[in-house]
Amino acid sequence: MMRGRFIALEGGEGAGKSTQARLLAQALGERGLKVDLTREPGGTPGAEAIRNLLLDPPGEGWEAEAEALLFAAARSDHVARRIRPALERGEWVVSDRFVDSSRAYQGGAGALGDEAVVALHAIGSGGLRPDLTVLIEADEARVAERLAARDGGESDAIGGRDMGYHRRVAEAFRRYAEEDPGGFAVIDGSGTPEEVHKQIMQAVAPLLERV
Repeated sequence: MMRGRFIALEGGEGAGKSTQARLLAQALGERGLKVDLTREPGGTPGAEAIRNLLLDPPGEGWEAEAEALLFAAARSDHVARRIRPALERGEWVVSDRFVDSSRAYQGGAGALGDEAVVALHAIGSGGLRPDLTVLIEADEARVAERLAARDGGESDAIGGRDMGYHRRVAEAFRRYAEEDPGGFAVIDGSGTPEEVHKQIMQAVAPLLERV
């Protein structure tokens, strides 16, 4: 049996990742592919429990080191119990965020450093990389509009951090994409959902040609 394909959608808060992940999974399914749509942190019962700890933390919240360890633990369970088994069954996995979010948020903006996050990923998840990482970028004004509509002025512990933090996240994502042009597709997320989806399908086309 041919191994499935793994596509991760990345980007900052309000970039439209969740909407585009759903549209992509639907489009792949319409082509006769079996698709597993998942998310991070989350995707398994254990990882979802950790998600709650991360997005609604107890007490004063987590320092960058503890936060990175929690994300790595959630991802390890997600990879072992859901992503790898699906790929081995020949399914296509579409994930709303993966390791590059940890690299950008905890490693880049959180100043933990990329090397530490990559090392945790190597230990916990065997260094698994997507076949394609789709990075959706959008300007700050458009993102602010989307977040206001989505959250109604209330954000989780990570989404509610200051704009300087989120700028550093965006800069880190862009740097990783520039360093790995073969592994990333950078998408302009400023258009309508349909326009962005069309760009993503163009980026995914080379993977579909190999099916």
